[in-house]
Amino acid sequence: MSLNRFHPLAGVARAILTVALFPIAIPVRAQNLASGIAQPPPRTQTTAEVNERLQREREKLAAATSAIQARESRIGPDDLLDITIFEAPDMNRTVRVSASGDISLQLLGAVHAGGLTPRELETVLQELLRRTYMKDPHAGVFVRELQSHPVSVVGAVKMPGVFQIRGTKTVIEVLSMAEGLADDAGETVLIMRGAGFSESDRFVDDGVKPSGGQPSDEQSAARENHSAIEEINLKQLLESADSALNVPVRPGDIVKVPRAGIVYVVGEVRKPGGFVLQNNENISVLQALALAEGTTHTSAINHARIVRTDPATGKRIEIAMNLGRILSGKTADIYLQPKDIVFVPNSAAKTVFYRGTEAALQTAAGVAIYKW
Repeated sequence: MSLNRFHPLAGVARAILTVALFPIAIPVRAQNLASGIAQPPPRTQTTAEVNERLQREREKLAAATSAIQARESRIGPDDLLDITIFEAPDMNRTVRVSASGDISLQLLGAVHAGGLTPRELETVLQELLRRTYMKDPHAGVFVRELQSHPVSVVGAVKMPGVFQIRGTKTVIEVLSMAEGLADDAGETVLIMRGAGFSESDRFVDDGVKPSGGQPSDEQSAARENHSAIEEINLKQLLESADSALNVPVRPGDIVKVPRAGIVYVVGEVRKPGGFVLQNNENISVLQALALAEGTTHTSAINHARIVRTDPATGKRIEIAMNLGRILSGKTADIYLQPKDIVFVPNSAAKTVFYRGTEAALQTAAGVAIYKW
């Protein structure tokens, strides 16, 4: 009897819900029919799929952490370390790494630190203390002075020298440390890999443990890899957006910027100076004269000379030339070699030409360098 009493109310409620949902159901259904695409029910991921995705993320994080640790600077000879034992402040020391890679600590004696990162040395110290004196020790290692990670920058840079770096730097960063390129820098930069590495640092950097005695096949391969020379075009490096050209430079590498070929034009010309040869290519006398903006009205163009240094003997030789005949096309133009000096004398100095040539040699050493 109670069911019959509530049955009409249930029918009324169903009617009200149908009317209320009618404006919403019609557009949704019409949209689905118009698109002609059936809407599948949302798919839920299983527990196994979620766990697999989490595992992939953990592997990516572990790989990134390993890469960061690999780039961490390794301790080497002459580095100055601050050693902190938090449970025993009396053991705190500032120690210098010996040439053999060892440090000396109170209670522990000699501990080998060469080739380890600061984090790895912390683990070694904690394990040694745990075996002997402490239950749960905590150690800290801080590199106060870095002396074992040199990168040599030589050649046509403003401040050549040896620079200590932490981890890995790029070519541009290393050149910036040397205050940039000199005016006579060439078109390339050479990176001599591992030329300054010690044996232990070289093998550790390659992930090959030094074993003492004769090097293994893996160690020999590591040595060969480090002896390679990599050449990079400076113009492409500085102007291109390709980051692959900005190669890494590691401790022990030597960065060399070769000097470009230069020809000098001195004497009675409007713009005396040295002119850098692009790509070390030769230029002719007329081209060099054009870069010097031509001769002056007092020049003795018929008595010009090329002063050339013999690369084999180092002796200077003089080559006479008649600029007037070259300018008029009666004589073939002459190609210059790097370090050639074109000297155009003054017309009043014909009888003392030799003394003028000596003055030209002195002047060439201090003239301005131009790039073209």
